[in-house]
Amino acid sequence: MIEFTEGQRKTVATGLTVLSLTLVVAFAAFTAWLVLKLLSFAAPAIVPVVLGFFLALFFKPYYGWWTKTLRNPTLALVALLVTVFVPAGLLLWYAGAVLVGQIANLMAQGPELVRQVTAWSQATFPNLHSLLEQVGLSNDSMGEFYTKYAPAAFKAGTGALKCLSGVLTALVTLIFFFFFLTSKERRGSEIVSQLTFLKETTRGFVAEQVDAFVDILVSFFQRQVVICLIEGMMYGTGFWLVGLPYGFLLGFTLGVLNLIPLFGSVVCLPVALPLAYFVRDGSLTRLVLVLIVWGIGQFMDGYFITPKIQGDKTGLGYAGVIFSFFFWATILGPMLGMLLAIPLSAFCVVLWRALKSKYIRPVV
Repeated sequence: MIEFTEGQRKTVATGLTVLSLTLVVAFAAFTAWLVLKLLSFAAPAIVPVVLGFFLALFFKPYYGWWTKTLRNPTLALVALLVTVFVPAGLLLWYAGAVLVGQIANLMAQGPELVRQVTAWSQATFPNLHSLLEQVGLSNDSMGEFYTKYAPAAFKAGTGALKCLSGVLTALVTLIFFFFFLTSKERRGSEIVSQLTFLKETTRGFVAEQVDAFVDILVSFFQRQVVICLIEGMMYGTGFWLVGLPYGFLLGFTLGVLNLIPLFGSVVCLPVALPLAYFVRDGSLTRLVLVLIVWGIGQFMDGYFITPKIQGDKTGLGYAGVIFSFFFWATILGPMLGMLLAIPLSAFCVVLWRALKSKYIRPVV
């Protein structure tokens, strides 16, 4: 029989501990990878569920107020539908024609706008234009591509199959919206009460983390929607006042798309700036005014609107929120990743805080 010294026993024990820990971490990482892959694969089926859940989170306080007032869940649901969806439907019915007309006119001006930008870039940056021609990426080729293929792509994208898919997605989203809206709210203690295989102290710990996660999620989403609507009105009014063509449409879209930080600016500014300079009595002054409106909006959002309404509910910070959207969109795909970015990151933050407070001793 081989006898080990005390030092050898400690070395072997340490090695086995490290090996066991490595296997546990590897198994957890593999499980997480497998779950994320399954979520990415099932994204078309999951997206309506997530949308319905988020909509229910937003309207839950309003539905709760109607329930307390009418003392009948069915009447409360009817009152919510009448006071929210009927006015929204009428607004879309009357404003829809104007909105669709503006979008159609904006798209119709696309080829001309591309040609004007091409001519300006050729005159301003001739060397760059020559370099792009050499590698086959000239502005002329891009403008020709837009002119020839963009209308065909737009028509293909509005085919009957996609329309049917959109209608089905909307119906499924509405069904899950009603389900989550009328479901009873459950606290963490009710959820973990079914996990009888866990110790009582462990169940209490898990329940606390579930409650913290749900509170962060609900608070963030409800407040962020309000922020986006305020920003949409602010940008839309500002762009309209400085005379930007389709200014209110572009500004409101910019604000709403900022549900994903900076996404609205990335999408709308490349359209708004050429419109300000090249289209319909455009000028450098209007271009500067559009940038000033955007800068004021960014300042108001960063120092007044978001801090006052949102605060730091997620514990992520502004940079963390942006990173979360890009990270989860890369892993889960654009739509599902952006929808679940904040919930998943908030869960990671809550879990880390809990583990740190419970298992990691502070350094004195």
